Amino acid sequence: MKYWLLKSEPDVWSIDQQKKSGTKGAPWDGVRNYQAAKNLKNMRIGDLCFFYHSNIGKEIVGIVKVIKESYIDETDKTGKFVAVTVQFKSKFLKPITLENIKKNKDLSHLALIKQSRLSVMPVDYKSWKIINNMSRI
Repeated sequence: MKYWLLKSEPDVWSIDQQKKSGTKGAPWDGVRNYQAAKNLKNMRIGDLCFFYHSNIGKEIVGIVKVIKESYIDETDKTGKFVAVTVQFKSKFLKPITLENIKKNKDLSHLALIKQSRLSVMPVDYKSWKIINNMSRI
């Protein structure tokens, strides 16, 4: 299993909208960056992803699970980009802010900090555990 972080602007697609999509999940589409698209192509069924609210909030608000591997993104007229389908897994009682993530030196290597414009990024297992623990404090 691999771990990821997916960014969405909450006024476009929020964790609550994701939750309402139920067991069928919802496509994670609209990604037009080649590096982010490559990350989508590397996702497998069962992989877990942090759900990050970008621009408004700038915080990790929950977890989703990949339930369908990459397929052609129907919102892409060129047919070059892919989407995956993700299903709501959990919402954090206490979101983890970008500010708090930056304060933790054990997370300083994350793409969330180093490549802040990237919308789909891998997260290593150690960082996954640290961030999950932060949501419980």
